[in-house]
Amino acid sequence: MNRALETVVTAASPSLLSYLQRRVGLDDAPNLLGETMVIAWRRAKELPNDPERARMWPFGIARGTLLNHARGERRRWALADRIRASEGIGTTSPASDDGAEVRDAIARLDHDRAEIVRLVCWDGFTLVEAAELLGVPSSTARSRYAKAKEELQAALGVDAR
Repeated sequence: MNRALETVVTAASPSLLSYLQRRVGLDDAPNLLGETMVIAWRRAKELPNDPERARMWPFGIARGTLLNHARGERRRWALADRIRASEGIGTTSPASDDGAEVRDAIARLDHDRAEIVRLVCWDGFTLVEAAELLGVPSSTARSRYAKAKEELQAALGVDAR
């Protein structure tokens, strides 16, 4: 492993693990972190020279890993639903998360709005950095974030004043 990649990976690993845990839970996050590191190692020549872009680079890889994971989860749940339906087993909704009201309110947001909130509030990125990670213009990130804040305040019964 080249020295620059080793430095970036070492510095980013705790934050990346937290990023992944908040999105998929404690059980799947370590595996996704491992996948992220393998991809980073394979793509080491793409590591940006700019220190700030280099810090963000593994988060972009982790986001791709999360998207692949989510697609796989949806396929597995769809298969399980088809099996249950073919066997006449009733489908039940998953148990309610006993997490905080805020987490539930964020989960009910549109996916793009929820992700911008997570990146800014949970992962500490600026709106500009979050926009870059998501591959959208900064103005789009700002409007998504503003709309998400409005929706969260309404869902949580918070006075916006």
